[in-house]
Amino acid sequence: MGSNELRLRANWQTLSGSLSLQAEQDFFNVLKSLFKGTVFRITDKPKDFLHIYENWPLSTEEQQQIYTPGIKYRHGFAPDYPIENLETTKKIFVEIQRQDGWVEGLPRSAGRGNAHERICKYFTPGLTKILQKESRVKDGLPFWIIFVGNITRDPCRVREITCWFDVYENHFLFWRDKSPDVVCRHFIEKIAPLLG
Repeated sequence: MGSNELRLRANWQTLSGSLSLQAEQDFFNVLKSLFKGTVFRITDKPKDFLHIYENWPLSTEEQQQIYTPGIKYRHGFAPDYPIENLETTKKIFVEIQRQDGWVEGLPRSAGRGNAHERICKYFTPGLTKILQKESRVKDGLPFWIIFVGNITRDPCRVREITCWFDVYENHFLFWRDKSPDVVCRHFIEKIAPLLG
């Protein structure tokens, strides 16, 4: 890859990152306004899971075969937001995923990227169990994924995501037009009942 291509890729990643931050902030502002005077609270970047992997128990045999650094390090993850019902103390963890997509006037390669694939960690048995324990949500998944950007209209990605969630369609939202009404309605009708 030449230097021009590397600069373009760096610019694209910087732009994509800043657009993602804006989508996260838009979502946060919408729900913070919705929750005024209610039992619901949204907070930023929970620290509950920042260390969950670093001391994950391994067999002695496994430990002997891996690198063991002599320093303390952080190894975990942070969902974008938890939403909590202050009366029931139930929570749901929110992740905002912005990604480009294959839409009118763009080549199929415009659908590149793996933001949608990174959410698959939430479906793993170990992580789902940890999130369910922390969230106290038993009647569904303990997370809500919001997709923004052209991915929400990409024929390949929309089908993949819809297949992955299958009977858990309430746990994701294609936030296509960034209308506050769409997010509020989805929360009220599909997420709030899980937190009751």
